[in-house]
Amino acid sequence: MTSAKNLIRTRIKICGLTREQDVDAAVAAGADAVGFVMYPKSPRYVAPERAAVLARRLPPFVTPVLLFVNEELSKIVAACAAVPGATMQFHGEETPADCIASAARVQRPFLRAARIPLDSPTDFDLVEFASSFKAAQAILLDAHVEGYGGGGKTFNWSRLPPSVNSHLVLSGGLTPANVTDGILQLRPRGLSLAVDVSSGVESSKGIKDADKIHQFVDAVRAADRQLAENNHVPSSSSTGLPAT
Repeated sequence: MTSAKNLIRTRIKICGLTREQDVDAAVAAGADAVGFVMYPKSPRYVAPERAAVLARRLPPFVTPVLLFVNEELSKIVAACAAVPGATMQFHGEETPADCIASAARVQRPFLRAARIPLDSPTDFDLVEFASSFKAAQAILLDAHVEGYGGGGKTFNWSRLPPSVNSHLVLSGGLTPANVTDGILQLRPRGLSLAVDVSSGVESSKGIKDADKIHQFVDAVRAADRQLAENNHVPSSSSTGLPAT
């Protein structure tokens, strides 16, 4: 039997939520965070007022995340005011200075998305990117597709650097079928690893499937157990994450 003290719990974010029942399904499945897309060109876009309504359904310790793409600071401030306690996620061409200015203005932490080329991940200097955005709470690893996110595409995980001095969030084309393998490959490469899914748990764009959400969470937990059983999980003190 796996000892509880050796089991590090991978954090899970379900992104692109647009409906009350999808928020409830994510919470029931055990998600740690839910994402609301503030990018009007996305099929998963919700206005800040709508995000506020959905976020009010969240119980304590489930974090709302607001995803922005090259947004004006005034609109970021307004959205954060509408959703108290939200973390920000920057998914466009924002510079380190842009992110830091927004974070300072609203006094919220932020994630920064790194858009990894599909066919040639080694052409993207993730170590340098993470160093440039060292103020970020974590670097989110997403596939570089037309538009910004939600394309359901994976990049070649095995070609990422073996060591990145940042907390990492694996995204881009994750599904219940491949998330276990993604965690097994990426967990040792950063300070910690979380996962972020959107299209992989949908029945159509912006419409989540409760069964797929539960299957995804089950697959993540299976990876955690496998890593613990193989003694590949570092101690909780080295990752900054609590044991469960």
